[in-house]
Formats: sequence, C-alpha cells, structure tokens
Amino acid sequence: MADPLIVLALISLVGLFMYMKRPKHYAPLPPGPKKLPLIGNLLDMPTSFEWETYDGWCRELGSDIIHLEVAGTSIVVLNSSEVAEELLDQHSAIHSDRPRLVMVNELMGWNYSFGLMAYGEEWRAQRRLFQQEFHPQAAERFQPLQVQVTHQFLNRLLEEPKNYAHHIRHLAASTILGIAYGIDVQEENDPYVDAAERALVSLGLGIAPGAFLVESIPALKYLPAWLPGAGFKRKAKEWARYSTLMRELPFIAAKEQISQGVARPSFTSYSLEKLTEAVNVAEQERLIQSTAATMYTGATDSTVSVLLTFILAMLANPEAQKRAQKEIDSVVQPGEFPRFSDQNRLPFVTAIVKETTRWKNVTPLGIPHASNSEDVYRGYRIPAGSIMVPNIWAMLHNENDYPEPHSFKPERFIGEDGNIDPAVKDPHTALFGFGRRICPGRFMAYSSIWIAVASMLAVFDITKPVDENGNVIEPTYEYIPSMACVPAPFECVLKPRSAQAEEMIRSAASEH
Repeated sequence: MADPLIVLALISLVGLFMYMKRPKHYAPLPPGPKKLPLIGNLLDMPTSFEWETYDGWCRELGSDIIHLEVAGTSIVVLNSSEVAEELLDQHSAIHSDRPRLVMVNELMGWNYSFGLMAYGEEWRAQRRLFQQEFHPQAAERFQPLQVQVTHQFLNRLLEEPKNYAHHIRHLAASTILGIAYGIDVQEENDPYVDAAERALVSLGLGIAPGAFLVESIPALKYLPAWLPGAGFKRKAKEWARYSTLMRELPFIAAKEQISQGVARPSFTSYSLEKLTEAVNVAEQERLIQSTAATMYTGATDSTVSVLLTFILAMLANPEAQKRAQKEIDSVVQPGEFPRFSDQNRLPFVTAIVKETTRWKNVTPLGIPHASNSEDVYRGYRIPAGSIMVPNIWAMLHNENDYPEPHSFKPERFIGEDGNIDPAVKDPHTALFGFGRRICPGRFMAYSSIWIAVASMLAVFDITKPVDENGNVIEPTYEYIPSMACVPAPFECVLKPRSAQAEEMIRSAASEH
C-alpha cells in the first residue's frame, strides 16, 4: 500500500500543475465597481473629469488597476506609472492598438492619422517617416524657426497683452505649420489655421466618451442620414469635410512653394526630397501628407494648454516667477534672450516647465490603447479587445512621487546641487504616452514650450489684474475638460520688465 504522504504529495503536485496550466480565462478580472446585468457600469460612468472619479474608485478598492464594463465593452484603468509601464511598455505587443473610434475614424475621416489609427503596417510606415525627421538631433534643425515665432509672439503680447490667449494659439499654429509645411501664418483669418481649428473642434466633439451611441453599436453607422435619430451621420459628413481640408490645404500650398523654389525647410520639403528613392511616389506622398496633418493635430492644442497653464501658474506663484527671472538674469547677457544652449544653465526654468506639465496636465487620460489579445497581469485577466485607459492625471498627482501634488512647486525638481534632481520622476515619462504609442514629437514639443516659457519670463512680469477699486482679481483656476484640457478664461497683466526689455522685444520682432 502506498505511503499516504507520497499520495498526498503527488495529488498536490498534480493540482499545482493543473493550476499553472489552467486557461487564462479562469483568472479573475481586476477589481472594479459592482456591475449590473447587461449594461455593466454604464450608469456609473462619469461624464466629466473622469480621471478624478477613476482615481477615487482605485483608492476605495485599494488597487491601481481596475476593470469596468460598459454594455459589453471591457475597460481597464491603469492608475499608476508602474502598472502603465508594465502593461503598455513591457506588454506592448498586446496593448498597442487603438479603440475602433467609429465616429471619428470611420465616419469623420480621421483614419489617416497614425495617432488614432489601428496598430499595423500603415501605422508603422507613418511613424517611421515621422521619426526620421524628429529624433532629437534632427529636431534641432527647427530650433531657429521656434525662436523666430517665439520672438514674434512676444511682440504681439507687447502690442495687445489682453489678447494673450489668441496670441498663444497663433504661436502654436505658426510653429507647427512652419515645421510641418514651411508655411507662414497670417495674423488674422489665416485659411490654414481656420481649417485646422474647425477640424480640431469637431474632432474633440466626435471623440468625447459617450457622445455618440454609434461607438457602442457600430451597426448604426449604416443607417441612412435622413432617418430620424441619424443626425450623427449628418454631423459626421460635415465634420469629415473639415478634416479633409486640414489635411489637403497646407500640403498643396507646401508643394506649390517647393515647385516654385521658394519653400522654407520643413518636414514636408525634407520628406519630398527623398521621393526619388521611393518605388511608389504617389503612395509615399500620401504618407507624407497624412503624417504632416497628424503633426498639426497632436501639437496645437497641447501647446496652447501648457502655455495658458504656465501663465496661470505664475499668477498663483509670484515667488517662483521671481526666482526664475533672477536665474535668467544671472545667466543670459543683458539685451539678449535665452537660447536653447542655455537650458543646462537654467535648471529652475526647466523645473517650471516640468511642473507646469505635471500640475495641470494636458491630456489627463491620454489616448486610450486597446488590447489585440488576452493577457494576464498580476493574476488578473485582461480580456482581448479591452480599452486600456492610462490615468495620467493620477500618475502625476501621486503623493509618493510628488508630495503635495496639487500645489505648484517647481522646486521639487531641484536637487541640493541646484540642478535638476534625477531622483525625482520626470513627468514627461507619463505625459507623452507609453510603449509603441509614445509621442514621437515629444522632443520638438518640449523645445517649443521651453523656449516660449524662458523668453516670456525673461522680458515680462506676469501679474494679477486689479479692478477699479484696487482689488485684486483672482482667477478661478477652473479647467474646461476636453481632449486637451485648458483653463477657463482668466484675466492677467503682461508688462515688460523694463524699458530695455521692451526694446529687445521690438528689435527682435523687426529682425524676422
């Protein structure tokens, strides 16, 4: 008769083997709010400031990964940098797709944008094209343009300081249209800016979570537009016209300038120059056109959001502004503007840029990823087709990484030696996305923001206005939730720091 201990040991080994070999679907889903039959968490889903609700659920459940289900759609919220990096970076082969986006991609014509399209050959081709021109060394070619449009921006602030928000949007458009196409932007009623702004507004409306039932029931896209309840089809048709104009108008203009020999160097000109080596010229042109349009889509609203937040932060933190100006005055020669080469000697200015992007980050939920197959993580099952939502807001307001996370404290990034402290987590590791979907234009975007912030601090004092009775007008510090969050309109005073600063601004603008 067999020894009972040996039998027990064999049974245990078989049980362990079966447990390890069990199908993945035996693993539980990540925790989440209680689901109702059929509709799941449909009634729980927030309609604004979703990132705060998700963070609250994660804290209640004691988990930095949670699962939601909305009418059969699996949603996984990643509430910490650790989870996002492990899933979206280390498991990137599974989690690099995009949600289907029926309204935006299939009805509004945004399926040309590699930022929104499914993971595949088209995506690889466009991203490869982008990275050829915007790796860190290549991006330096565009720094003279970034400096030029920044100096023109300072002059517009000098002439009409109350229209600062309009000037910031003009700066963003001038920068990206110059880099992407080599096109100069008109002061008012620029056709390329107007086309792009209409397209971006409609994109924000079309991509808003829960805005259109067709996202949950894709078959609705086949309804005739005249049918009652199919108003979304009529909207999509009009909005598709805007996305087409944004994609075609500046590209046609750039090609005309190139053919006339008057084009400025740009992504389009550099890319078209290489077409002699291409086998299929028409196909390569299409890729260049789509990639350039994607560039505008990703850069404009984010730049506007960051620079508006910077001004708001300076109103709330005059001591930080004074410290940065003192640093600039000690490094930059009198009568000169900060240069890109000054970055290493202006660590507190860099800290202000980092803290601005952390404090009120542009895209609190990033752009969702999607899973192309099932995965198991920490013993939890991630269903195939899950929408993976990185809660970037929660990551950048994590008390362990950033004590007093809701306070604007650029000094948190400064070490004892007075330089940027490498031990403090760089917010840009989350801000620009994860894995294979990380923003390829992050180097260019950061440099545009840095030179604008450094230049504004060098020549302007940014202060709160006062009313007719001498009372300080406080901003609300409220934000408008959107694809790219922006501060609610607020008043501020932008005044040259000195007569010399005013002369510098006028002189620099006249040189360009």
